[in-house]
Amino acid sequence: MNPAERNELIDDLIEERISEADFLRLEAELSVDPEARTAYYERVQLSMALVEQAKQIPEKKAPVRWKTTPSWLAMAALWVAFVGVAALFLVRPERPVSVAEVEPTANGYAALVSQVDAVWAGKAGAMADGALLPAGLVKLESGLAQVELFSGVRLVVEGTAEFEVLSPMEMRLTQGRVRAHVPETAHGFRIHTPEGDVVDLGTEFAVNASAQSSELHVLQGEVEWHPRAAKMQSMVGGEALRWQAGGDHAALPADQSRFVGLSEIKMRHEEAQKHRRADWLRYSEKLLKDPRLLASYRMDVSDSGERLVRNLASTSAARPGAGAIVAARRAEDRWGTTDGALDFSPAGSRVRVSVPGEHGSLTMLCWVKINSVDRLYNSLFLTDGHEVGAPHWQITRDGRLFFSVKKLALSEKAKGRPDKHNAFSPPFWNTSLSGQWLMLAVVYDVKAGTVTHFLNGEILGSETVPDDFLVEDVRIGNASIGNWSEPAYRKDAEFAVRNLNGSMDEFLLFDAALPATEISAIYEHGRP
Repeated sequence: MNPAERNELIDDLIEERISEADFLRLEAELSVDPEARTAYYERVQLSMALVEQAKQIPEKKAPVRWKTTPSWLAMAALWVAFVGVAALFLVRPERPVSVAEVEPTANGYAALVSQVDAVWAGKAGAMADGALLPAGLVKLESGLAQVELFSGVRLVVEGTAEFEVLSPMEMRLTQGRVRAHVPETAHGFRIHTPEGDVVDLGTEFAVNASAQSSELHVLQGEVEWHPRAAKMQSMVGGEALRWQAGGDHAALPADQSRFVGLSEIKMRHEEAQKHRRADWLRYSEKLLKDPRLLASYRMDVSDSGERLVRNLASTSAARPGAGAIVAARRAEDRWGTTDGALDFSPAGSRVRVSVPGEHGSLTMLCWVKINSVDRLYNSLFLTDGHEVGAPHWQITRDGRLFFSVKKLALSEKAKGRPDKHNAFSPPFWNTSLSGQWLMLAVVYDVKAGTVTHFLNGEILGSETVPDDFLVEDVRIGNASIGNWSEPAYRKDAEFAVRNLNGSMDEFLLFDAALPATEISAIYEHGRP
């Protein structure tokens, strides 16, 4: 936005002729540009001075400037917001600023890359692929897990296992089987067991630990075995050792067949994903015949070049047509299928849809893999502009789900009244969720007068919409999945960046308020 256009928008706001889209653009500009905030302050001061001067001139000589009395209440409200934003930039901190206040942070030394029939106990809970491993002792009751340490060490853990990652170069194994693949950059990686420590010198080894004994199998390269009450012993590929709790030990031939490797867990994981996807497709066949379903957009676009996403809903009378893909790139879906999703991170990415008719209650649901929420607003589903009766669903920069349906026209907002009720969830996003597939949902229930937000089938939060702001006739019309499309009449090529920084492989829209039990069932059948 150039200075001339910015000043024109400020004047349009002061004189109450600004459009909804331009108001949002100006609001965003003020939040990020200190020069824009200074210009706004100066032009408000100038306008107030001119009004005061006009009051001193006899009415018959006074120049006509205002068609109506300026809405100083509206200007004051925006000025308060401006001062709040400016304070972030102008106030000198009284203490040193921590790293966490400057850039996002996360906790952990390793990530869970994949799992097969894994059952986790305690604080680990139901970890998803891509999750950071929690600090402290972790127990895998059963199944398999592939863990990657930040040093590059790759582990295959077999349940039952109890272990703790102490650093990118160190872990403690209390019980269970672990096969470690150690790259050159991580030589010196150490595993503590009840009977002693294993120090890797490269490249692959396996450990089976229990309270009674420990086994060490060197599959390739060399390791050092440091028993608790004896001298260090060097071992090379093909050698193995069993060390009893009492100190007795025996040499064995290394046997890699007793431990699951990377290729085997990859094969098992792919097979498990195929079964999960088949279960979801069977379940979704029933959903597609549900008369409440307006749209089901599965982003597994064919390679025909037509760049359209078909609406798979089969029974709705007000059924929208296909969605047109703009800029988004094909990506891997939540089942690991190549080109089964769309990556919305390139600027301008969106899927354009048109939803006809008037609606009451709504349910929106999507599967997303978010890289970050680095925009002021991160779009999930937004109507063009923001007209009366139109819904907007997005994620705020502070990690909250945000849903609204426009109640009042901009002219009412200029009088100092809110134009809608904004329903926020509690913050759910943190950087540890980056790269994980999540199911997000919102239910707008006109009969109950509530908005309810969901994450992975569970309620994040619910609130009542005030009667004055409850919209019973919702109109969607032209809209975008994964972005916001400003009206076609905007004056230049500049636009607010609100595209989702991540991927989406499925979006569902229901013309009804689905109960929490159905949201939960959709998640259980659809989770990878």
